Amino acid sequence: MSQIPQVADVLASFTTARNLLADFIESEGNMASVYQFAEKLAATLLSKNKILSCGNGGSMCDAMHFAEEFTGRFRDDRPSLSAIAISDPSYITCTANDYGYDDVYSRYVEGVGQKGDLLLGISTSGNSPNIIKAVSAAKKKGLYTVCLLGKDGGHLKDKADLSFIIPAKTSDRIQEIHIKIIHIAIELTEKIILSKDNYDSFRV
Repeated sequence: MSQIPQVADVLASFTTARNLLADFIESEGNMASVYQFAEKLAATLLSKNKILSCGNGGSMCDAMHFAEEFTGRFRDDRPSLSAIAISDPSYITCTANDYGYDDVYSRYVEGVGQKGDLLLGISTSGNSPNIIKAVSAAKKKGLYTVCLLGKDGGHLKDKADLSFIIPAKTSDRIQEIHIKIIHIAIELTEKIILSKDNYDSFRV
């Protein structure tokens, strides 16, 4: 039987989360990669292409959150930006029923994705079969691919054009860093698009 948690366990959890974030921040490569992610997002949108995102469970929630920050509003007023989370229940259940759950994201990419678009795939294990297939389908169609991963990166480690691997043991700690990457990439993307040189050409 496990012991009843104590106040010290709260501190231990926050300390683990803080240390994981500190380790991520200390890597200049990680900081450069987040900026590269934002630059690619901005370039995709400024060229009138779109962003697709997908994940499972909590990672689907992150994929949906990622997309709505573009189509809705993040920090500043600006035009709605083209981003779609692959999350329509009717589409997902139809495809899962007819082809299997492993195909739910790849078939959407095949049908909707176009050369010049960007796909964000999120998998805390790096081994989600439907994310693996989505990335493969995206690369075949000429989409730029980005993955948010965890642990050792799994089978997706070297599959995407740009990957972030969070070496934590549990999905919750991994997702906490994923959402920070998402928010900061969106923040930078918005600043790039709202810069004087870009905004006039982008405005509807």
